[in-house]
Amino acid sequence: MGKVTGFLEIDRQTPKYQPASDRIRHFREFTLPMSDAEVGKQAARCMDCGVPYCHGPTGCPIHNQIPDWNDLVYGGDWEGAVRNLHSTNNFPEFTGRICPAPCEEACTLNLEDTPVAIKTVEQAIADKAYALGLIQPQPAKVQTGKRVAVIGSGPAGMAAAQQLGRAGHEVHVFERETRPGGLLRYGIPDFKMEKHWIDRRVEQMRGEGVTFHCGVEIGRDKRLADLQAEFDAVLYCGGAERPRDAGIPQNGLAGIHDAMPYLVQQNRRVGGENTPARGWSTEEIWAGAKHVVVVGGGDTASDCVGTAFRQGAVKVTQLDIRPQPPKTENKLEVWPFWATKMRTSSSQAEGAVREFQVATLEFVGEDGILTGVKCAEVDERRRPIAGTEFVIKADLAFIAIGFAGPFEGGFLQDAGEGLELKRDARGNVSVAADEKRYRTSVEKLWAAGDVRRGQSLVVWAIREGRQAARAIDLELTGTTTLPL
Repeated sequence: MGKVTGFLEIDRQTPKYQPASDRIRHFREFTLPMSDAEVGKQAARCMDCGVPYCHGPTGCPIHNQIPDWNDLVYGGDWEGAVRNLHSTNNFPEFTGRICPAPCEEACTLNLEDTPVAIKTVEQAIADKAYALGLIQPQPAKVQTGKRVAVIGSGPAGMAAAQQLGRAGHEVHVFERETRPGGLLRYGIPDFKMEKHWIDRRVEQMRGEGVTFHCGVEIGRDKRLADLQAEFDAVLYCGGAERPRDAGIPQNGLAGIHDAMPYLVQQNRRVGGENTPARGWSTEEIWAGAKHVVVVGGGDTASDCVGTAFRQGAVKVTQLDIRPQPPKTENKLEVWPFWATKMRTSSSQAEGAVREFQVATLEFVGEDGILTGVKCAEVDERRRPIAGTEFVIKADLAFIAIGFAGPFEGGFLQDAGEGLELKRDARGNVSVAADEKRYRTSVEKLWAAGDVRRGQSLVVWAIREGRQAARAIDLELTGTTTLPL
């Protein structure tokens, strides 16, 4: 906890943003950092609440010791706060920027709609760690002689690789794309998290003995059987990138795209990568001077909104089939869990038109080119209401309604040939690979992250990577010092 009476004396504050008119002109981060003194005041608001749900399973999947590092920041012990935060979270500079902060929803002060600004304090600690030069390689003192291959370098793969490297194993990470990071690099826009944060962590991990092999797709450039022969363990962290089928008639029109190819393409532009990305559309997608419609109400849809504005879209409309949620939730019914309430992202606040309780019926066009999106209002069972149809002008449309599971083919096709890799009905590698052992039905193969649990948050991917690393370390050596 922080100051005993801090929550009574200090108002909740979070960092301000650059004005929308300024930030849509670039792809850099636009949060205006708070001073150390201001962050210390926010940490002081952490109260002696008895049962801190913020770092329990309802609030933080990786069990960040939030009251502890709030107290350390309040006391000015930034180095102690850095050590404490990194004891549970390998990459707090990632989560401090892009996590939706379920910990704040679970904060006791959220009963009064004034939770501790946990995410703000976490990002400040992570950034202070770099400012103080505290992010240095931590190579293992003793090598085990065991070799581990990690497939995929998203947050789950990176977290697992770092933990396994620090445990003394020789770790090799295989990444399909040209740079490490997975969808953390290629799916999340730079205005939410600039990619130099990933580069700095990769350099730290290389200093710890982790080897990255980019441009290598397992199942295409290298076989799973080769990894099984070369390594003592293989961890599959391939993510869940297969877009969910919206079931909307597209009528063969040009200008309709899934969200992820659009985001990947723009991230590659910002990163100076002009070569086409493997597995993604090579068609040039650009929203400048266009009317854009985004189908979906989640984070990926919001990322499309912000990207379109920065490319110079004339108008961006976001369609959500769900009813408009209430401004505030009934605390007695939902706290400390994540509540359904009206939330406005920074991208939506840049000028998006939001339509709620609307179904997308079909895409319409002329001469094979998209000109509009036909919609209708829906009832409580999400069925279109006759007579409420309308058409929204659109030159470009993105479908952003989530992901159905991992991509088929490639590794999964390779692993499924005679190996009987067990998967659930959605295609996730969760059958046999439970949350303790993470081991699949295939010899020497473990799985973690979205490919195991389905589409989820970065913080969940980090948790799974850490826990899978512990399970592998225990299997290979018979003992482990890696944390749960």
